[in-house]
Amino acid sequence: MTIGQPVDLTKPREPEDTPPLVRPAEAPEPVDAPAARQRARRIRRATRRVQAAVTHERTRKTLRLAARHSAYLIGGTGVVAKRVWHGRTVAVHHQMRQAAVAAGDHAGAAEWQDKADRFRQARHQRRMDLLTKAPHVVQSAAIGLAGAEGALLLLGICMAASSHDPHDVVVPTMAAVDAVRAVCWFVGVAWGPALALLVLAGLSHLWRAGQAHGTAPVWARPASGTADDVPITPSIVVKALSDLGIAALKKSIKDMTDGAAGMLGPITRAGCGAEVDVTLPSGVSTEEVLARRRKLAENLHRHEHELHMSIPPAPRTVRMWIADSGALDEPIGPSPLVLDPDVTADMRKGRAPWGQDLRGDAVLISLWQRHMLITGLSNQGKTASLRALALWLAFDPRVEFRIADLKGVGDWQMFNGLASVLIQGPTDEHVMAATNMVEAGVDEMGRRIALMRQLTAEGWTQEKILADSRFRPLVLIVDEAQVAYGSGAVGEDKRPYGGSKATSRYFQAIKKIHDQGRAVSVTTWEGTQDPTNENLPKRSREGNHIRASLVVGTESQAEMALGAQALAGGAAPHKLRQGLDKGTLVVAGDGVKLEPGQASVTVRTHFIDGDQAAEIAERAKARRAGVETRDGTQAPAEEIDHLADIAAVLEGGERIQTQEVLRRLIDRAPSVYQGWELRDLKRVLDEAGAAAYQTRADDGSSGVMCVSRIRVLAALERRAEEAEIDGE
Repeated sequence: MTIGQPVDLTKPREPEDTPPLVRPAEAPEPVDAPAARQRARRIRRATRRVQAAVTHERTRKTLRLAARHSAYLIGGTGVVAKRVWHGRTVAVHHQMRQAAVAAGDHAGAAEWQDKADRFRQARHQRRMDLLTKAPHVVQSAAIGLAGAEGALLLLGICMAASSHDPHDVVVPTMAAVDAVRAVCWFVGVAWGPALALLVLAGLSHLWRAGQAHGTAPVWARPASGTADDVPITPSIVVKALSDLGIAALKKSIKDMTDGAAGMLGPITRAGCGAEVDVTLPSGVSTEEVLARRRKLAENLHRHEHELHMSIPPAPRTVRMWIADSGALDEPIGPSPLVLDPDVTADMRKGRAPWGQDLRGDAVLISLWQRHMLITGLSNQGKTASLRALALWLAFDPRVEFRIADLKGVGDWQMFNGLASVLIQGPTDEHVMAATNMVEAGVDEMGRRIALMRQLTAEGWTQEKILADSRFRPLVLIVDEAQVAYGSGAVGEDKRPYGGSKATSRYFQAIKKIHDQGRAVSVTTWEGTQDPTNENLPKRSREGNHIRASLVVGTESQAEMALGAQALAGGAAPHKLRQGLDKGTLVVAGDGVKLEPGQASVTVRTHFIDGDQAAEIAERAKARRAGVETRDGTQAPAEEIDHLADIAAVLEGGERIQTQEVLRRLIDRAPSVYQGWELRDLKRVLDEAGAAAYQTRADDGSSGVMCVSRIRVLAALERRAEEAEIDGE
């Protein structure tokens, strides 16, 4: 310590003999430390590069491309395998049978079961034939080979005889052997490329099948800039409702502690879309949500036509069906009338296959004792939709058609030979003929009502009366009915044929059939364009049991087509897309099965083109007795020979009961004999001197009234002789 230096008393004094503190020298750095750091840096750089390469957009696109096309190939294999399975088994028959059972069509279910049994029997027979024919094929091949060799030897003998060289005997045989060797060489060379081309063709077919059915996962599909990849989740639905512009709804959703999950029912797959029920909070009405359909669809990343809303039975609830993006632009399959050559129909108990609903389920419609109206804008599929039902009904031989096509371009020409009356043309003359046709239906309805009262008084049940041939269903079809309602043709009595006023003969006839025709199986089907009060009167449109509408221009026209109740329940044919939704109908009424509380159903109808319709009509004609179709604009060309018709239906029997004779006459010419009764038949036979007689049973008791073929033929001969004498 130096003298004069200040002393720090708080610091302990070190002994003077303590050596100075020496800090240890730092450990020397290993020689390989720079190499280790470089190696670590290289690993980090490589990792970053690999990560960048893996996450690069180009790599993602490549992986999506590979996954997409692989999924197309794998999924296409499944699609083709399913097609082959359906084609070689009865799987489709069972599916159709289950659909018929679900629809309550037990007769159709039994028919599909019978078709499945026949398919199994035919398949078993083909297999047995294959087993029995295999030995015959081998035997035939051996005989053919021996015959060919014999012919070659014979040719060689002829050559040897000509050239005097015995070696020429085997020349043709050796030439054949060389030809076979050349063919084998060619097959050996071409086998590899041919097999490769065959494999490529097969893979291409599988890929196309997978692509057509969209078997690739959503994340692997190409980005199109649309909402294709936006799924329907609870959060998206709640967000779409919150942004709908309804203040009370937005506030209620914000105040809910569960994130508004309690508003939503389960989101389920339904056909080519998703379905969910939304229970609205207090203070929000269903009408407010229905009125904002377009905005709600856009909030869900969909187009307006891809969102369909209806009101289920639960109060304050809206049911939303949201289609997959672009799914409604894909066509549905062909009609069962085209696919099934053995199709049958029963108007009374069956249901016509019309198309598919938005879920993809088959829509079957009952036509028994139901008046029908189909309307919409021009060129949207009205005639095709109406004609498809008539083509199915044509397979029921009991149904009589009387058709007036007031367009007249041949859309109904295939019914020539199916309909007893077929009017085709847009002129006033054709409107007059159509009016006369409908008025004749009114007369037939009146005759049937009188006959029903008589039979009811005699103790006949309603079931027995409607099963009688005199009450066979009569369907009056008027396509382009707006031409009739707008016609200015006036009759000799100064009454207009057309028009929508009470003086219109056409309107009055339609109204009368709407009032009473259903009870006696006389029904009307009308197709009309662009409905207004002038071309579709209120009293006429509201008399229909089934009302269907294609796309229309305004909401008021939609209400005219379907009624206010259907629109209040969510029906919106005015929201369909003109030109893009051809054949899509909104159907209301009791002809189609609806869910409880549902007011309408949207149907994508099967399209049957003109050639297919003509082929189906020919199949229907083969199941009917010959029907003479007459043009309603002309009177019958010649007087009908009732006695000759009776002789014609008596072919194959010496005596036939009068009831059976009358039934055969009605089947032969329904337009002539539909209104006949037994007294009419008795009158013709008595006038001709071939009266019916009563048979006697073996025990001497009275039998039944019969018509004798011998007496009828004798009456025809007498009439011919009298005609010759009068001619002389």
